[in-house]
Amino acid sequence: MATVSNVNPHSRGPLEEYDERVHSHQLRNDEHQRGLVQNLQDLHDMLAEYNPPTVVHPSIRSLRPRSKSWIGSLFQGKPTKKLATQIPPNLPKGLYMYGDVGSGKTMLMDMFYDTLPPNITSKTRIHFHNFMQDVHHRLHVMKTEHGDDLDAILYVAADIAEKGSVLCFDEFQCTDVADAMILRRLLEALMTHGVVLVTTSNRHPDDLYKNGIQRQSFVPCINLLKNRLRVLNLDSHTDYRKIPRPPSGVYHHPLDRAAVSHAEKWFRFLGDPENDPPHTAVQKVWGRDIEVPKASGQAAWFKFDELIGRATGAADYLELMRSYHAFIVTDVPGMSYRERDLARRFITFIDAVYESRAKLVLTSSVPLYQLFMSPDEVHDALDSGRAKGDVALPTDGEDVDDVMRMMMDDLGLNMQMLKSSSIFSGDEERFAFSRALSRLSEMGSREWVERGLGLEHRGGKGEKEGWERVRSRWREDSL
Repeated sequence: MATVSNVNPHSRGPLEEYDERVHSHQLRNDEHQRGLVQNLQDLHDMLAEYNPPTVVHPSIRSLRPRSKSWIGSLFQGKPTKKLATQIPPNLPKGLYMYGDVGSGKTMLMDMFYDTLPPNITSKTRIHFHNFMQDVHHRLHVMKTEHGDDLDAILYVAADIAEKGSVLCFDEFQCTDVADAMILRRLLEALMTHGVVLVTTSNRHPDDLYKNGIQRQSFVPCINLLKNRLRVLNLDSHTDYRKIPRPPSGVYHHPLDRAAVSHAEKWFRFLGDPENDPPHTAVQKVWGRDIEVPKASGQAAWFKFDELIGRATGAADYLELMRSYHAFIVTDVPGMSYRERDLARRFITFIDAVYESRAKLVLTSSVPLYQLFMSPDEVHDALDSGRAKGDVALPTDGEDVDDVMRMMMDDLGLNMQMLKSSSIFSGDEERFAFSRALSRLSEMGSREWVERGLGLEHRGGKGEKEGWERVRSRWREDSL
């Protein structure tokens, strides 16, 4: 595995490097490509302020299974409680860039790797297939030396993390069951040691290891990639105005540097800044004024506190839906039982967006599946539900994050989980919270996001006008 010292002789970031290549006619200035490079720049800026933790190797003894005998357990001491997550909270979110042949994956990876900030003293770049071959070799050596019962993945991950705090993969893919069974724990262990991952691939994480043997066991790895890396579609899709669709999904966490550019890109795309420059606006509801801090075309931008922190309700949200087709809401916090009033108000807003078929873009401090229940609250609900037999026992490798993600897609599981929690008052409230997660999941789908935008590959302006007629009928029905 080739790890090299980081050298950036011109001290340029990715955007400066891109501008220089455009200026020297090596590249043609392209709005879609510039937007992609901005994502590289966001990560570059976060890495410039990143101080990776010191890598600590686990002891060989700690990697052996606990003795099942009474005498053996006396010598091993008490087991340590496994944390729900050990990934450092300051770990910058990496990048997962996917696209077809010719989409510029190699050029973007070259640009990012060659312009890493000087505080990143060592870096590693490797083809993913070669990386996995190296990992399997290391695991074989460890088990040959220490026995097959050794959990060698954690030790190997520490070895790799020591080589560099930024690890870049070319052509991430999974076609082998042996890779599929260890990938999630390996990648999570690397992140635990503070390694930032950046990778290219030909396919979206959801399409990895499709139809593979025991694929269900690989799903936690897919969830890890989608949660811990920013997924970017490099294939250019423009609308009838020739404006490129932002490469990322509509939801972004955490509230890092990239969250700002995420909201700005979507606001520009969903609004109409050229013909209707961003401005404040006022909507009236029953004689009261609702101030919209930033509006353009059919898009409105609020900070969470500006929209949900005020004494607003269903009538206010309905009026906003009649006036706008898209909403950008930034700085959304996690809401535990202490913020139930805010959560109920936010759910009323989510219902209004969903029922009007509008678009919703969010930046949040936590993943969506942690918006209404913290990991500790879910952990307590899991324990309670399993004790009662309402919730299935965990499968191998499943943790709290996996269960929370499944709640996003499974209304039945969601209700079972919430039934086991004492933090909701009655079945009606449980159903409202459960349905909100399910609706957020649907509104984040590609089908929902792209419908009515007039994207060229979906029919252009004609598709947009057809969808506006549907929305117009909804406005008439809601009067």
